[in-house]
This record gives sequence, structure tokens and C-alpha cells, in this order.
Amino acid sequence: MKAVLCKSYGPPESLVVEDIPSPVPGPGEAVISVKAASVNFPDVLIIQNKYQFKPPLPFSPGSEVAGIVKAVGDGVTHVKPGDEVLAITTYGAFAEEVKTEARRLLPIPAGMTFAGNVLSGTPKSSKCLYL
Repeated sequence: MKAVLCKSYGPPESLVVEDIPSPVPGPGEAVISVKAASVNFPDVLIIQNKYQFKPPLPFSPGSEVAGIVKAVGDGVTHVKPGDEVLAITTYGAFAEEVKTEARRLLPIPAGMTFAGNVLSGTPKSSKCLYL
């Protein structure tokens, strides 16, 4: 799968797109096929190592995501593959797939689009990426 990666801290221009292995959910986790992700000010700070949360390099930035559940790990019962969901992760949303704790997943309300969900998550959402 393709992912936007931060391999070293720097400005947005330093991000790269690469093929990486698809994530596999562990117990209590789910993998989402990303349909939309928003770009927020903290994402820009994180890739420059200027934010309190510092994921290990390399990582895919992006914390607001909407998509379709691809797979779930053991113990996950409130969502199943095929469900349309939104989530606020700590990072990883700028990829074709993202793995996150299943407890972070919420069903998409009827009548809302994938993009509408990620743009309504945080007041400072500024752009939406369609994948």
C-alpha cells in the first residue's frame, strides 16, 4: 500500500510517498481502508518535531480519518469488516490503510460523506485528502 511518510523531521516538502506493507490488526485493533483524511495544524508541527506527541520515525502523519473497516483483531466486537467508520488516531492516516485501536472507531452517521466526517472532527481542520 502507499503511504505518505515522515522519514526525517522537516517541512511538508520533506515528506515522501512510498509503498509499505499493509498493517495487520492485533488484539483490540482494527485496520481501516482510508477514504478521506484531514490535514490539521498539529500534523505540520509533528512532522517538524515541534509537537508534544512524537511518533517514532518513520511514520505516516495524519490523525483524522474516515474509511471502511478492512479487518479487526481478536476481541473487537463493535465493528466488523465493511463498516464505514471515522476515527481520531495519533498518526498514520495519510496512507491507504491505517491500523488503530478499535475503541477509537465510531460509525459514520447516515447521510454523511467520508470527507464530511473528517472535516467536522476538529475545529482547525483545514484540508481533506481523498484517497
